[in-house]
Amino acid sequence: MATLLRTVFEQPDTDVVQAQMGHVLDALEAKFPKAAAHLDAAQGDVLAFTAFPRESWRQIWSNNPQERLSKVIRRRTDVVGIFPDCTALIRLVGAVLAERNDEWTEARRCMGLDLLAKTRLHPIESETDETVLPTELSA
Repeated sequence: MATLLRTVFEQPDTDVVQAQMGHVLDALEAKFPKAAAHLDAAQGDVLAFTAFPRESWRQIWSNNPQERLSKVIRRRTDVVGIFPDCTALIRLVGAVLAERNDEWTEARRCMGLDLLAKTRLHPIESETDETVLPTELSA
């Protein structure tokens, strides 16, 4: 099933991605109707990356930064081994996340500034009406 879904992300343009998603849904419908229904309901979210320029697709749908962060957290918690209580674990993971946030804020970016500038040239049209936000919050 994962291999079948991966074919959607390997397509060259938006129209072919949409068509491949239709083929994937058709193929899943026979053996996994609940999965097909769930994927069909999430189709807008799954294919949101197609609203951006083609050269930024891989960086948008890739989860490599999250996987690297999970490995760092796992490595740091393995070094400690046993935690005295849950708050100690939360403190360590929070420290790792704060450290990573500082690194990304200061020096590193998931997407380069040139790529971000290109994606801003292609605004996404909103499908919903603009929501008017209140000027004051009331309790």
